[in-house]
Parts: sequence; structure tokens; C-alpha cells
Amino acid sequence: MQSHAVKVYPSKALLKREDQLAWKIATVAADPVAVPEDTAAMIINRVIDNASVAIAAINRSAPTSARQMALGHPRTGGATVFGLDPSQRVSPEWAAWANGTAVRELDMHDTFLAADYSHPGDNIPPILAVAQTMGKSGAELLRGLATGYEIHIDLVRAICLHEHKVDHIAHLCPAQAAGLGTLLGLDQATIFQAVQQALHVSVTFRQSRKGEISSWKAFAPAHAGKLAVEAVDRAMRGEGAPSPIYEGEDSVIAWVLSGRTHRYQGDVYEPVYYQVPLPGPGEAKRAILDSYTKEHSAEYQSQALIDLAFRMRERIKDLSQVEKILLHTSHHTHYVIGTGANDPQKMDPKASRETLDHSIMYIFTVALEDGRWHHVDSYAPERAARPETVRLWHSMETREDPEWTRRYHSRDPNELAFGGRVEITLKDGTVLVDELAVANAHPLGAKPFGRADYIRKFRILTDGIIDKAEQDRFIAAAENLPNLKAGELDQLNVRLPEGQLAVGRSGIF
Repeated sequence: MQSHAVKVYPSKALLKREDQLAWKIATVAADPVAVPEDTAAMIINRVIDNASVAIAAINRSAPTSARQMALGHPRTGGATVFGLDPSQRVSPEWAAWANGTAVRELDMHDTFLAADYSHPGDNIPPILAVAQTMGKSGAELLRGLATGYEIHIDLVRAICLHEHKVDHIAHLCPAQAAGLGTLLGLDQATIFQAVQQALHVSVTFRQSRKGEISSWKAFAPAHAGKLAVEAVDRAMRGEGAPSPIYEGEDSVIAWVLSGRTHRYQGDVYEPVYYQVPLPGPGEAKRAILDSYTKEHSAEYQSQALIDLAFRMRERIKDLSQVEKILLHTSHHTHYVIGTGANDPQKMDPKASRETLDHSIMYIFTVALEDGRWHHVDSYAPERAARPETVRLWHSMETREDPEWTRRYHSRDPNELAFGGRVEITLKDGTVLVDELAVANAHPLGAKPFGRADYIRKFRILTDGIIDKAEQDRFIAAAENLPNLKAGELDQLNVRLPEGQLAVGRSGIF
């Protein structure tokens, strides 16, 4: 990997494009390096993973609305939409919108956490949609997805968005554009413009994850995918983009990520803000191997803590005897999904599912009480409203622990930690203490996910929605992805039985 320093420059500096981060991203995307076998195998895992969570969510409100919006944009030879017959095609940016929303809805697909956080599986819907539309093969799709994952994860390693309250799709959209550039075999100059355009249009803010969290949390990555497809289309037609988008004097870094009017009051042109790692020429794209999926349908920082709750409950004979629960954890967990968020909705039994899956107090309590986690039942309103649950839930507090924060941001994969230490105090004064750094399903966890686990997850989440024959057909197609020929990528769609798709309210489209 090569490290690239990122600074802000005045317009009069006339920064050469070769020195711009977007050009360096385009360099990686245009590199014809082969996809390693382990990268390809993990991409297949994530294609299966995405389909499992999308079909499980297919008739929820946001995916239903997104699907009906997509149906307003039919296109012969376009892209498929989850749930529909693969012969029914729509324009690729709208397929990216519909499929991306379905994938994101349950917050149960893959994750990567470093300087910022991400769901790199969100790269798959737009790249697959364009691949279907443009008649690409499975091998070409793999190359595009390897780039999308690589760029997304490398940006997340280096550039923190959430400290400036910028939503993480600002890393996703440029990565999707880069992946599309690789898929389509575009030249470096075209990819450069597409990446810049994608960043420029995708900077949004984290109010979408604060307070009463709405369905926009599911739509946001799909919105990025739609914007990325449009950005690449414009660039292919010879249209340019704001430049330099990362380093310019009125750029995203200069006015949003540098904290120019808040944190940093000096010379904005002086600091090196970021060191972004990217593969060198001829270096394989392997970043996907550093990401990890979710076994449980909840915010990633809760994965290890759900597993820890399962373990700790075995030591408690009567949960009514629990006086209080204290979680020592990282800055991020405390301030985003813990009591440090100072967010009353995270303690509200009437809160939306989108809010409850960002409340570690609720999540740990239910996992402690039930000894299981279910993507529907664990969030049911009647489940959240149980008096004994509310009492235990409201007894829980989180605190930042500097050591857990340090491990959360460690660059050493053996030190990375996304869990915490829990102290459960019983009414008789007994204190039970246990800790867990990574989820069982994490690559360094007790039971790392392999192909069989991804398939099992797919079968569990789609059970009762599609029949076994459709399950078997899709799994076989996904595992055969490297060998799929041009025109065969529709096999990666999953169809529901006739009449089983929900129909929502009408809109403009």
C-alpha cells in the first residue's frame, strides 16, 4: 500500500491532477490488476449476504416505496429488482435505488470500522445494476466490486467523517463511482471526473442518525448509488466535475472536514489532514478481506455486546434481581448508540426500529433477557414495551473508556475492538463482570463467518418468503459468479412468488 498525504491548497497553487486524491483513486480503479481468489470468494459471500438481508426486508415500507419508484422507470435490457421477475427491468440507477434500500433496511449486512465506519456491501447494488444493463460478465463484475470495496475501505481507514457530523455516504459514493469505472473499463481521466462528481453531490449530514431516526437511514446508501451511476454517466459523456474536490480552497475538506470555522482557526493550507492508503500499481485489491458481516440485525458496535449478553445471562438466575448495568466502551459506542448520545429516543419504548437498533441499552437488555436475537421479533413494539424490559433498559448506562477507544481506532487488526466491558450489579451487591472485544462472527472471533454461515444466514432470513428451490437456484448462481457470461447476471436476482410483494402508497413516479 502507498500512503498519500492530503492537504488543502489555494486556487492559485494550480494543484496538478496527478497530485489530487481523486486522480490517485482513479489510478487504482484503472489498474487492470487481477482479482485474487480470496477476494473473489469473499465478494461471493457478500453477494449472498446482501440478498439475504434484502429479501428479509423486501416488504417493509422503505424497500416497498423504493421498488415502486423504480418501477416507474422501466427500461428494456435494464437491471433487475429484488423480488421481481428478472424479465422485468428498470433503469440501472433506479435498480440501484431499490436494491440498495432493501439491502440497507435491516442494518444487517457487512461493516468496516476504522477512522470512520461503513457498510461496504452498499457498493454491490449500483455496480451490479450497471453490469446487468451494460451486458457485463461475472468476471467483470468481480473486478468492479473489488475496486468499490478497496476504495471505500481505504477512505474509511483514513478520513473521519462523523466527527464533522457528515454521513458516511460521502465515502461510499466516490467508491461506487470508482467501481463502476473499473467495471466498464473506463480510462483514468473519465474515472477521475466521475469520482469528483460523486463526492461533490453526496455530502449529507448525520441528523439522519440522530433523534427520531427515519427511513432515510435505509435510503441513504441507495441514494449514493443512484448518484454514482449518474455521475459516471455524465463523465462518460465528457462532462467534468468540481476540481480539486478534496484539496481545493472551497472543497469538502477545506470547509466541511477541516473544521475551518470551528476546530482549526489557523492557516487552513498548512496541515496535512489525512494520509490515505491506496494500492500501488499492480498491487491486488484485498481490502474486502478486512471487512466483516453481522450475525445480528443491529448496529455493528452491538454485535459483540449481544454475544456478551448471551454469555452473561447464564450467570444470572433471576433478572429481576439486576439493579443496574454499566458498559465501559469506546467513544463511538458511548456517544453514538450509548447514553453519551443524550438522546431520549434511545430510551423510548415507542421509538422506531431504526432508533432501537441504535440503542445499545435496548439491544443489550433484550439480548440479556431473551438469549437470542431476531431481526423482526426483537424489535416488535410489544417486545419493547414489556415493563420488566423497560426497567432493565433504563437501568443501563454507558461510559467511555480510553483503552476501548484506543483499541477501536487501532491500526493493528489483532488489537481492534468493537465491544466493551460490562458490569452487572445485583440487588444483593454482587457485581458480575465480563468483556468481549469482537463479535463471534468477526474474523478474529470465536466463530468466524465462512461460506456455510453466509448460506445459512441466507436460508434463515429468506425462509417463508421464497421457496427452497429459489434459495438453491440463487446460491448456485452466486457461487458460480466468476463463470457467469455476459447477459447472465440476472441470475443474481431473487424472485418472490407471484402476488407476494407488498404495494405501498402512490407517489409521482
